[in-house]
Amino acid sequence: MTTTSGPRADDGPTQRRVLVVEDEPTIAHAVASRLRAEGYVVELADDGPGAVDAALRRPPDAMVLDVMLPGFDGLEVCRRVQGHRPVPVLMLTARDDETDVLVGLGVGADDYMSKPFSMRELVARVNALVRRVDRARALARTPDDGVPLELGPVTIDRAERRVRRDGTEVHLTPTEFDLLVRLASSPRTVLTRERLLADVWDWADASGTRTVDSHVKALRRKLGPGLIRTVHGVGYSAEPTGDADDAHDESDDDSENAADDEAEDRA
Repeated sequence: MTTTSGPRADDGPTQRRVLVVEDEPTIAHAVASRLRAEGYVVELADDGPGAVDAALRRPPDAMVLDVMLPGFDGLEVCRRVQGHRPVPVLMLTARDDETDVLVGLGVGADDYMSKPFSMRELVARVNALVRRVDRARALARTPDDGVPLELGPVTIDRAERRVRRDGTEVHLTPTEFDLLVRLASSPRTVLTRERLLADVWDWADASGTRTVDSHVKALRRKLGPGLIRTVHGVGYSAEPTGDADDAHDESDDDSENAADDEAEDRA
């Protein structure tokens, strides 16, 4: 079931539509009210089939999508919607459920938040998703985007937003593509997680560094080993020769996340 609230999208050229998919009424209406207060037109869906129908009938500018839904889950919603038309997706997951996060990124989610979440942070992330879409469209018209980026066996066509490894196309989410372009544009340069959050996600918050780690892991799985090097305690760098030690890198990421968890428990 879906409901629409807030002003009509044709009331002004700057208004954007957000589809909020959440089966818990209290959370759904709280999110919708906050987004409407920010000037968004909000449509609500409370199950998987209703969400897909709403997204395909009237494609939103962004989706806030819970993983656990009746009918079928948010992962299937994301897979079906992205199969028709790319839509920026902020996925809501159970606390510390990395499986949901990695699978969500694999089916097309751009970002994720764990419940319970800060409403202020949720709005900031939705704003960032929408701004990134606008920025990508603007960059697609710049002359530099006509020159492909090369990263080892990987070729990145910025104008068409396509990635190929050894001539075979690799399907990336919009966020994965933007992250890869940012790293490949500065080869062998170590970029901190905070810098990547600011440049790719358009927001700077140290609490979001795991978002970067999860997307880097997703890139490695899709593009193969050796292209992205972890600099322990700092960030990541692109390796044009494709000789990064990914096995060591993955363990570094997990160790840093474990250290973060321990610090949070002590706090």
